[in-house]
Formats: sequence, structure tokens, C-alpha cells
Amino acid sequence: MHEKCGVVGISLRDRDAARPLYYSLYALQHRGQESAGIVTHDGFQQHGHVEMGLVGDAFDESDLESLNGVNGIGHVRYPTSGGVNNCCAQPFSVSFKSGSLGLAHNGNLVNTDEVRDELAGLGHAFTSEGDTEVIAHDLARNLLEADLVRAVKRTMNRIHGSYSLTVMHDETVMGVRDPKGNRPLCIGELEDGYVL
Repeated sequence: MHEKCGVVGISLRDRDAARPLYYSLYALQHRGQESAGIVTHDGFQQHGHVEMGLVGDAFDESDLESLNGVNGIGHVRYPTSGGVNNCCAQPFSVSFKSGSLGLAHNGNLVNTDEVRDELAGLGHAFTSEGDTEVIAHDLARNLLEADLVRAVKRTMNRIHGSYSLTVMHDETVMGVRDPKGNRPLCIGELEDGYVL
């Protein structure tokens, strides 16, 4: 099976999430070698770093130090849709009227073109051919009218396929699996928080 990426989400109480996210991505490196990225939130703003290449090559010490915040998500990519370039690297981040959104995605949608066309008709502009950006745009649209849980439910009712997601809206980290649970995603408890 060539449909794999690695996603992680971390929420901690008293320490920055960047280093645990980095080591989590390192452990997930076998699931994707094209690109690696981390997005964190420090309570005021989102910070991100996404690069092409392996985890060890994509981040240096200054990158990790700049990723402030106790909450964050990360991604290693193995391409299944979209191009092999920086615009498809994840986590995908957007800032909009209701705050900031970061999204890391493992899987494939079967109705990407349909949802993209509907969103484009509503004025959304896309920068990539990947399905992750479609999910992010739909979720951001839903967040204008609902809280995170309801917005995610609306998006899940609209997208079809097999996927797992880690989502960060402002400081909140959430894990999402498709209704059939085909993609791997689990939760772990740490002394000072949780990891997906």
C-alpha cells in the first residue's frame, strides 16, 4: 500500500511541544520522506516550519526554538495526491476571521474535485492540487459558523474517503478519523499532556 503519511498532535501543560513533535515525526519517518513540518500555537499566534526532505534535514535547532507553544501538530508526507513540491507539504496552515487553523492529513478523499469546485464557486482560491487544502478550506468555512467540534462534524459529513487528521484551531488540538477508522490514529497520555 502506497497511501501513507504520518500525523501527530501534542498538547502539553508546561513545556513547548516542538521538540516532542520533532521526535514523534522522527519516529514516523518511515511513513513519509518527501517533507516534514510542524505548526505550534503559543496562545497568541501560530508558528510553523515546513521543509522538503527528511525530518533530520528539515529542522535545525533554531527552527525548533522558533516553534513556541505547548500545543502543536506535525506531518511527514508520502505523496498520494497533489504534486511533489513545497505547496503540498504539511501541516497546511490558514489564518482567517475565526482564528488560525493547522491541518495534517493522512489519507485520500474520493470527492476532492467536487468539494473543491463547490468551494471555488463560493470564492475560495486554492494554491495546490492536494486534498488537504480542500479539507482546510471547508473546515475554515465551517468554523465561521460553528465551534470546532461542530465544524469538524460538518466537514466530515461533506468529505468522503479514508483519512486521519490532526487539527489545531488556535490552541486546541484534535484528532479525527474517517467514520470507518481505516487510517491509523491513537491517543496517548503523558504526565503533562496528550499525544495523538
